[in-house]
Amino acid sequence: MTNKKRELTLRFLAEPSDVNFGGKVHGGAVMKWIDLAAYACSAAWSGKYCITAYAGGIRFVAPILVGHLVEVTAKIVYTGRTSMHVAIDVQASDPKLQENRLTTHCIVIMVAVDEHGKPSSVPEWVPSTPEDIALRESAIRLMNMRQEIGEEMEAHVQYLK
Repeated sequence: MTNKKRELTLRFLAEPSDVNFGGKVHGGAVMKWIDLAAYACSAAWSGKYCITAYAGGIRFVAPILVGHLVEVTAKIVYTGRTSMHVAIDVQASDPKLQENRLTTHCIVIMVAVDEHGKPSSVPEWVPSTPEDIALRESAIRLMNMRQEIGEEMEAHVQYLK
């Protein structure tokens, strides 16, 4: 077990440059914030440069408005030999009211790499609480489902050729 920090939260205000044509924060801006938080979390855990291997299951639950205080929380929920599965929750609120609500959530898989860009080993994360055990088990189930979806997508692509 490592003493490395497995969770972090980025906090900032949504800016006018983040807005889409509908007046809400653009989904692409939210995805960028998710990637930044996943990188910071995985780099802190592994002590290495990390790259995004997968971002999926992104659910946009509620809009974010300009001026909202945004909190992007990233938490390691599973580690492989070189990869880290990072659960991301995005919450936002009017800073005057401070009533956070979930706006987006997803899983991002980050891979640690060495100075030559080759995958590099990461410290194992071992869950110790019932909640953490459930998160790890969920990450494993999702990993298995992604494998099945990947195989189906490969078969689908063969029909398009």
